[in-house]
Amino acid sequence: MESQLILPACYLPPISYFHTIQENNLPVVIEKYEHFQKQSYRTRARIASANGVQDLIVPIQHGNKERVPMKDIRISYEFDWQRLHWLSIQTAYRSSAYFEYYEDDFNRFYQEKFDYLLDFNVAQLELILKSTKLKRTVSFTEEYTVNDADTIDYREIIHPKKESILVAPKEYYQVFLDKNGFYPDLSIIDLLFNQGPQSKSYL
Repeated sequence: MESQLILPACYLPPISYFHTIQENNLPVVIEKYEHFQKQSYRTRARIASANGVQDLIVPIQHGNKERVPMKDIRISYEFDWQRLHWLSIQTAYRSSAYFEYYEDDFNRFYQEKFDYLLDFNVAQLELILKSTKLKRTVSFTEEYTVNDADTIDYREIIHPKKESILVAPKEYYQVFLDKNGFYPDLSIIDLLFNQGPQSKSYL
């Protein structure tokens, strides 16, 4: 069996997520059957605003069951978080070098209503892989497995509460660099909007 890279489905994933994809020239497998993890990158993206790092969190519907597979997590639209997220992204990046170049591609995620978090996150992943010119096949797990010898497993490693896997991350220009200093390992959109086609070489 061919080796593969297994990753969680994350919301506008951090740079380290795509660094991992770049470093491992393997088919990408997205985990569908793990139990949903709260306070993880599955619903959380980090951007650089004028006031520092800002977390954008996708609200989900909470059912009676505690342990729900990722594939069954539904997005909540009880309040207009899409408008707030897009406004935050525009405010943070409208003066960046490449925001206008990618704006229409990303705007659809704040206009269209996805029922399931997995579908929302994977649609973004496919766009970002295309935008960063990372040519990988993307498939999905068929069940939850542990310690598969043919799998490089990053399901638990890339997490906002754990140390970043980026070692001595290189600096690149950020919109509020002069005011706030450099923030490493933000959402990939921070790199993409600031570096554009050069993003892949940074990874």
